[in-house]
Amino acid sequence: MNVIIVLISISIIVAGGFLAAFLWAVRSGQYDDTYSPSVRMLFDEKKKKTKKNHPKG
Repeated sequence: MNVIIVLISISIIVAGGFLAAFLWAVRSGQYDDTYSPSVRMLFDEKKKKTKKNHPKG
């Protein structure tokens, strides 16, 4: 019976550590943008020049 109490307490401590690591990762911005880095190489790096033909006035 004492072994079960020890194992449950150790598992709660480990789960708390993983929760703390997850919260730290979320707060430090690790999960902010998950789409752009994977497709960044597919975007064209050259910016197209646009002409502004708007009349003033």
